[in-house]
Amino acid sequence: MSNTHHRRRLCALAAAALAGPPAALHAQPPPATVIITGNPLGRDSTAQASSVLSGDNLVLKRAGTLGETLDGLPGVTSTWFGPNSARPVIRGLDGDRVRVLDNGAAAIDASNLSFDHAVAVDPLVFERIEVLRGPAALMYGGSAIGGVVNAIDNRIPRAPLGAAGGRVELRLGGAAAERAGAAVLEGGAGNLAWHADAYSRSAGDLRVPLYTPVAEGEGLEPSRRVRNSASKGEGGAVGAAWTDDNGHAGLSIDSFRSRYGVTVEPDVTINMQRQRLAFSLQRRKLVGPLSQLDVQASTSNYVHQEIEGSGAIGTTFRSRGSELRMQAHHTPLGSLTGVIGLQSDSLSFSALGEEAFVPSTRTRSNALFVIEELHTGPLTWTAGLRTERTKVSSAGDAGADDPRFGDASERQFTPKSLSLASTWAIGRGWAISASAGHTERAPAYYELFANGLHVATAAYERGDTTLGTERSRHADVGLEWKQDGSALKVNLFRTAFSRFISLDASGRHIELPGAAGAESSSVPEYVFRAVRARLQGIEVEGRLALTERPWVMALTSGLDIVRGQNLDSNEALPRLAPLRLRVGIEASQGAWRLGFTARHAATQTRVPTTDSATPASNLLSAWTSWQSTLGGADALWFLRLDNLGKQLAYNASTIGTIRLLAPLPGRSASAGVRLRF
Repeated sequence: MSNTHHRRRLCALAAAALAGPPAALHAQPPPATVIITGNPLGRDSTAQASSVLSGDNLVLKRAGTLGETLDGLPGVTSTWFGPNSARPVIRGLDGDRVRVLDNGAAAIDASNLSFDHAVAVDPLVFERIEVLRGPAALMYGGSAIGGVVNAIDNRIPRAPLGAAGGRVELRLGGAAAERAGAAVLEGGAGNLAWHADAYSRSAGDLRVPLYTPVAEGEGLEPSRRVRNSASKGEGGAVGAAWTDDNGHAGLSIDSFRSRYGVTVEPDVTINMQRQRLAFSLQRRKLVGPLSQLDVQASTSNYVHQEIEGSGAIGTTFRSRGSELRMQAHHTPLGSLTGVIGLQSDSLSFSALGEEAFVPSTRTRSNALFVIEELHTGPLTWTAGLRTERTKVSSAGDAGADDPRFGDASERQFTPKSLSLASTWAIGRGWAISASAGHTERAPAYYELFANGLHVATAAYERGDTTLGTERSRHADVGLEWKQDGSALKVNLFRTAFSRFISLDASGRHIELPGAAGAESSSVPEYVFRAVRARLQGIEVEGRLALTERPWVMALTSGLDIVRGQNLDSNEALPRLAPLRLRVGIEASQGAWRLGFTARHAATQTRVPTTDSATPASNLLSAWTSWQSTLGGADALWFLRLDNLGKQLAYNASTIGTIRLLAPLPGRSASAGVRLRF
């Protein structure tokens, strides 16, 4: 073995020893080129940290929620409000700083408003999930400062399809005794392609190691189950498109329904439903100054009812949203390629009932963005600019049973964002990248107009109608190496906010009158305010190919750290994941694949005074899969064993009022099969 090759293997081994496995459980070398549909230029740029789950890896990682499915990817964790409400958290940012997309368009729901509101998508029918970490504001606005999650299916076929085929997937077990199934059928004739899918999922209360739940500061009876965490959901879609060699034009309609318990309220369930109509058009190889045109449009109707134990409807949330996105690739000018785009969004929100702490609002936004890429030898330069015009209107006390929102009002904002990035392929599989930029985000409707008790956070939340745009500057430096089935990827990032819209305790308490005959109660007041803040961290992925015969074996690893500081109060930002270290080994031979993973989460003591530390945890898991044929179909059989050590563990990214009520799942086994035909 040459000294050069020996040094390369030592470098990969060092990376693997210091890090933890990428969530994609893959024993084969990654593909050389990855197409990122969430990137308008369509490429996986080293300057934009990204992760992709697809194929068998997605089947093995699939969970009941989008957040839980992605938890463990570099820089990605989950809010974890019990097993039913888990929204992705990227680099310590959540809510309106992480953009969740449904096939490249906004996924309209109320998950950004409250931690107990689930994302209105189910991972069962996804073909692929892309995660872009870091500021993606030029593509999707300031609400993507943390990153973008793009969930992709084939409900609008993008390419011609032949004879009818599809897949069926069945899953059983897990810590919630899950029973889930999905069926996808697709086909086509000539230029016409069609798609249909249906899915269903049900689960019981989550099983955990013996613990003492804590609610409202008081301990309850020890339990091995998370109370009121059962769920049931179903959905389906149909779509069709006219396709040819130069693109497609198609429509789809889908429906999703879910009913799940709210852990913080033992007798409350949420009945959620969403209907969505989507249109997609792409034309390639155009003649003239534009070489390609993409158009996406969607409209969604979301309804969310919180039902009391008596069967009465306590609060009803409604969101009606639409989005139009057009982007065009201009004809290459030498080595310069690029995209110019327009985006228009509209969201109407209303809440009626006891827990309506936000008035009826309407948010309208129009944006123009330009992204250009220049290739100069081993260097690739990317620059972009985006400007928006956003209006947020409040209906005030119109129609309110308990007037407290004041007169109708409207705020207007003009966020602007820009960035510059460069990638340098330095040879022998190495590449260096760097990016810097400025991002602005208009305040969300609840940050401006909230005024009431938010039961999920056990606090009285008060917005600030004088808030300006949230502003930040960011820098990201990356190093990547790939060769002979081994890989190393390191990203360092830093984001400084001159105005970070934070929900902070004011130090005051609000007296709330009790129901008829009941005593009044006092809850802490939390206020949305702009503060100076800083987030910084590191993400490392390592993969070392060990052997090729008789088994293909690889050591995988990953490490991520994020630190956040409120510079005005000199306290840590809330709900940040601690240092996370993961190490795994994977092997494959013929039809068999198997793996073992150890995950360590350090104690999180960097918390504000309003929160408490989260203890460290060590979770062990194993998995295996086997490919065969069954009745003429390709079958993938899989088995997962999670939390083998049966350790009681908590999620530091969970809001404090629910963390001690909802530990992470206990020891469990789950199995399933996916058939492709």
